[in-house]
Amino acid sequence: MRRKICVVTGTRAEYGLLYWLLREIEQDPELQLQLVACAAHLCPEQGMTVEQIEADGFTIDARVEMLVAGDSRVAMAKSTGLGVIGFADAFARLQPDIVVILGDRFEMLAAAQTALLLEIPIAHIHGGEITVGSVDDSIRHAITKMASLHFTATEQFRRRVIQMGEPPQRVFNVGAPGLEQLRRTPLLSRERLAEELDFDLGPPLFLVTFHPVTRGEEDSLAALEELCRALEQFPDARILWTAPNADSEGRALRRKIEQWAAAHSDRVLLTASLGQQRYLSALRLAEVVIGNSSSGIIEAPAAGIPTVNIGSRQAGRPQAASLINCAADRKAIATAIERASTPAFQQQARLAEPPYGCGRTAATIRRQLLEIPLTDLTHKQFHDQFKETERDE
Repeated sequence: MRRKICVVTGTRAEYGLLYWLLREIEQDPELQLQLVACAAHLCPEQGMTVEQIEADGFTIDARVEMLVAGDSRVAMAKSTGLGVIGFADAFARLQPDIVVILGDRFEMLAAAQTALLLEIPIAHIHGGEITVGSVDDSIRHAITKMASLHFTATEQFRRRVIQMGEPPQRVFNVGAPGLEQLRRTPLLSRERLAEELDFDLGPPLFLVTFHPVTRGEEDSLAALEELCRALEQFPDARILWTAPNADSEGRALRRKIEQWAAAHSDRVLLTASLGQQRYLSALRLAEVVIGNSSSGIIEAPAAGIPTVNIGSRQAGRPQAASLINCAADRKAIATAIERASTPAFQQQARLAEPPYGCGRTAATIRRQLLEIPLTDLTHKQFHDQFKETERDE
């Protein structure tokens, strides 16, 4: 019998990172792909991106409706609870051999909790990272302790997962999956993308994504206001803005962005989801990536594009020389954009060394999913580095 690999996806960005792994699993005659779509994929407000997954030719084996209406932390907590109920039904029916989870969002926490309680081995992608300004930081580490297999994006992250007590023989540094998407996806020309979006892409083009800051005292709405005021200082720039995640305060941010985009509709296009090909094409064409998304930390440097990273949401991640960090203050943001747009910094970004691998991850992960023995995979011993140090002394 083929080994059943169940991959869970809840957002447009995460699906893009998983795309080539899904293809690898689908095309392996010894593996059976099971795909579970949940959360934002099934939400019209978030672009109903499950339709893009199906348009790409994938079959959805289960759908987990879990988003509670609301823009609060309570709504996010309730959504997690609903997710556990939905994943319990889905996993009980599908009976997967391994559940694959990427990242650190509350949807993935629900999936991991469920798989853990059903004693289904979890393979976790993108563990060991730190993002100080987001509750995702704690969720990511919690999933690490529930998982049996780990695929990290850097050697530093691999060491950190081992530091958390995970057996070294089950922790693999494979690089960031997003770089494989950037390497393998055929990109659109400026003219073709402008035609598909019915929007003039300049140059100059600013690609903007701003998500809620879900940890700490940073005021996301106030920060967004500062960003908007800063962007007004660049009247010649065309702005392509992708909507925020379905996190607490996400709807409030979206309403503010919609109002601002409508007031500047002659040069601003707000979209719920571009899809991976369009997004990566826009990334390659952008003069600068602006906001607080992980794509500005991981994919933009690999594409040689400058990033203006605002606030604390991504604090703690390794950064390339193509990044400019700034406070959520209109003057600081405008100054950072001006610097990123200079010929000298554009050249610096093109030459910057990306810290997240070379973009060849899917085949490595697929091979481990196929070859790892399933016997006792959920039973793992704590790898105690402290005891090893004591023995060495």
